[in-house]
Amino acid sequence: MTHTNTATAEPLTLRRVHLGAGGPLSDVHIESGLVSTVFPAGEAPRADGQSLDLDGRTLLPGLWDSHVHMVQWAGLRRRLDVSGAGSARETADAVGRRAAALPPGEPVIGHGFRDGLWPDVPHKDLLDALVPDRPALLISTDLHSAWLNSAGLALVELGDHPTGLLREDECMRAMAELPTASVELTDQWVQEACVAAAARGITGIVDFEFADNIADWTRRMNGVSVPLRVAAAVWPPHLEAAISRGLRTGQTLESPGGLLEVGPFKLFTDGSLNTRTALCHEAYPGAAPGAPGSHGLENLPPSELVSLLRRASSHGIEPAVHAIGDRANEMALDAFEAVRCHGRIEHGQLLARKDIPRFAELGVTVSVQPTHAVDDRDVADRHWAGRTDRAYAFADLLAAGAVLKLGSDAPVAPLDPWLTMTSAVTRTGDERPPWHPEQRIPVADALAGSSQGQRLIRVGDRADLVVTDADPLTVDARTLREMPVHATLLAGTWTHGPSL
Repeated sequence: MTHTNTATAEPLTLRRVHLGAGGPLSDVHIESGLVSTVFPAGEAPRADGQSLDLDGRTLLPGLWDSHVHMVQWAGLRRRLDVSGAGSARETADAVGRRAAALPPGEPVIGHGFRDGLWPDVPHKDLLDALVPDRPALLISTDLHSAWLNSAGLALVELGDHPTGLLREDECMRAMAELPTASVELTDQWVQEACVAAAARGITGIVDFEFADNIADWTRRMNGVSVPLRVAAAVWPPHLEAAISRGLRTGQTLESPGGLLEVGPFKLFTDGSLNTRTALCHEAYPGAAPGAPGSHGLENLPPSELVSLLRRASSHGIEPAVHAIGDRANEMALDAFEAVRCHGRIEHGQLLARKDIPRFAELGVTVSVQPTHAVDDRDVADRHWAGRTDRAYAFADLLAAGAVLKLGSDAPVAPLDPWLTMTSAVTRTGDERPPWHPEQRIPVADALAGSSQGQRLIRVGDRADLVVTDADPLTVDARTLREMPVHATLLAGTWTHGPSL
């Protein structure tokens, strides 16, 4: 594969392809990276370049994942998956088995633990008993907790930690202290993950990796072939540098094919559901009344949130505010109302009824991760009991006029747009009935939320396109989830499919 370059992409005619889900059978001519002409099937004249008969397949706008942590996702593909473990003991046993199979001294790194429903509590002693001779560290499925043994704690200079279970800021700081793979190896892993994403129809991502994303992606795209567009998020430590450079959200940065752009400015208001740190109006079950943390965690005071939104937006950098609990979402919406800027709320998992219309009223996009609704249903039923009718309220948000963008939050869920869309459409990931089926959304809306709002393919559009073997509007849930992707195009160049 070579770097995608819109200036050198060969002209291409796609023949006998349905133009969009449920669309007419057409011939589509692509030139200079754009959709240049559309004809009824069989009527496209012979032209220079490649011609491909797609035999009645479906042509869709290229898909985006609007919330990814790309380095973590790339690394997770090589880690021990403990997401199926039902207790701390079962998880520790899996870590012990992995350690026994590794070379001496090699750390055990795992992911996916979800202790919100466990009957026992994670503790370093459990890991020490099975893995005393090397670091062992596990990252929770929501990325807000880490569980380390004593050797792992020593590695991040927390050797005196009483339990080995780290939450929120303590977790984030510890993860930042961990030894990492070389830059060259990390970039190779990311490139491989991008190739895998292109094979599922992805043409772009918004990367929220906790890093200097603009610098990292500029280096990466000039060193390895990246078959995706990337919007690189800005984190608070890098905001002033971005402002001093005059960077603005959506601005194209120097990169092969112009595939890199400035993303949004990422802020946290609260934690997560699994860790019971999502900030809520009501206390968590079993929490002592008035005790610290009984309602979750406020990561940023409202006045500071307003100040940061104003600082970023006044320089053209749109905020993306992490908010999961209903109190956190209210606080984020209040801040957008005070500043009167465009932006996004990431997750929007639990909402007060009065706040659902405010997204549309304020022009705030809600960036949601539908697979979380499927994965979190049991944790939500326990810790948000009596409130889940307004959790992951995708249908209510759409009905109120909100703009939804869909993503995975990989590595929290797999970077697979078809799994994301199926979760939004079915509200179940197993044999159980849909969870709050009233919040299911139509396939057409899920597709729009996964393609930057693009519902039609028009002349003049960028030729970021995906060809599927089946029409998403007519298939069953299993086929939608496993959708066979025939080919993917980025600016008119194949990133997956016939010529590769």
